[in-house]
Amino acid sequence: MSNERRLADGRVELVDTSRVEASALYNHDLAPVPLSRRNWTTYNYAALWVSMAHCIPTYMLASGLMTSGMSWSQALFTILLGNTIVLIPILLNSHPGTKYGIPFPVFARAAYGTLGSNVPALMRALVACGWFGIQAWIGGEALQTMFSAIIPGWPTLLGSGFGGHTTTAWVSFMLFWSLNIYIIYRGMDLLRAVENWAAPFVLIMTGALLWWAVSRANGFGPLLAQEGKFRTFGEFLPVFVPSLTAMIGYWATLSLNMPDFTRFGRSQREQMIGQVVALPTTMSVFAAMGVMITSATVIIYGESIWDPVQLVGRFTSPVVVAIAMFTAVVATLAVNIAANVVSPANDFANAFPRLISFKTGGLITGILGIAIMPWRLLADPSGYIYTWLLGYSGGLGSIAGVLIADYWIVRRRELKLEDLYLPDGAYRGSNWGAIGATALGCALAWAGLVIPAMRPLYDYAWFVGFFAAGLAHVALATGAPPAAAVQRV
Repeated sequence: MSNERRLADGRVELVDTSRVEASALYNHDLAPVPLSRRNWTTYNYAALWVSMAHCIPTYMLASGLMTSGMSWSQALFTILLGNTIVLIPILLNSHPGTKYGIPFPVFARAAYGTLGSNVPALMRALVACGWFGIQAWIGGEALQTMFSAIIPGWPTLLGSGFGGHTTTAWVSFMLFWSLNIYIIYRGMDLLRAVENWAAPFVLIMTGALLWWAVSRANGFGPLLAQEGKFRTFGEFLPVFVPSLTAMIGYWATLSLNMPDFTRFGRSQREQMIGQVVALPTTMSVFAAMGVMITSATVIIYGESIWDPVQLVGRFTSPVVVAIAMFTAVVATLAVNIAANVVSPANDFANAFPRLISFKTGGLITGILGIAIMPWRLLADPSGYIYTWLLGYSGGLGSIAGVLIADYWIVRRRELKLEDLYLPDGAYRGSNWGAIGATALGCALAWAGLVIPAMRPLYDYAWFVGFFAAGLAHVALATGAPPAAAVQRV
């Protein structure tokens, strides 16, 4: 008899969880969510994306493109197209989360095997650790600017510091880091509450900053009149292609681990509508705000200021600075936990389910986030976009290609839920075909870094990795039962 209960809408839950709970591959944080606890609505998913998109890196993304020479219209077109494209793998990988109530690393066990799933999970986790560090540093900068506005002499209060930053800057960084860890230890319910109220608050405050910038620049006319340096399509294309890939790379992380959130969904329809409505529109609107404000800084200050924290730091009113930086802290906190902690915490737990909980995985994420030294990565907009975003997109695209091909083509959306948690089940061991397909996608996507003739492939890193790995996985799985490629190790 089947141990699965299926609803008419296609969602599945386990009837008896005793066998799963006794497994070494199980812990409470990785457990399949019962139907009674799947309570996220359309608004919850829309608010999640709104709060994640309304963050300083999104703002810096658009202004960074303008720094590279794009006009405001070219930058916005690139961002809108990139987010529309990445929405496709996001929705495709969201489906199994809602259907089976499983997080990303457990979903990856179907394609890669119960042991092999650690390959994509840890690859995704390491990228998230880097993002956690970047967001924590930005949040620390916002706290530093806020404290400087309300505490006289704050920047030099504890000495000159080290590494090019004052001691108080390091203190602010660690304070923000600690705030993230605190919310992690409180759990997903607090996260949902933070996302729900942070979304509208951040939008309103950014709108106020835009109003100030437009008024100081004497209206939209001067802003829209600024042209980019690319006069022809031939000049624009070499910058557009890697920039578009970087835009996709920005959310390539979430295109993998959306099951971490959609596992709580009440229905496929609600999670899909919430994401489709919120992601492309919110990213474009917020990026447009960043473009307009950055354009205004050229008129107001005679230079392009792409970091909003540095921009607000030039204001003279302590009250204005404090409110603006509090907004930045809220925005950064909301996106950091949702986008950069939930997934790696689950990923590390997947590697050692009995030893690492969600909370411990979050702490590991925070520590590694410091180790990547985000202050160096954010020192230059070109490094942020063309090295960080473009570089890792090839690896994550390769994973997405395998996951989507396996679930939608090879297995036709049918998984054995209980076996995903059993070391001797249908998905036992490692699927070397899936791992090999992922390695092929990564090799082709990154080959241009060392072989000059293959450099164009690197500019398309996400696309190359996605299609190469996906096609290779389907080819290796063709003609064999889904479980046949999984080898015991």
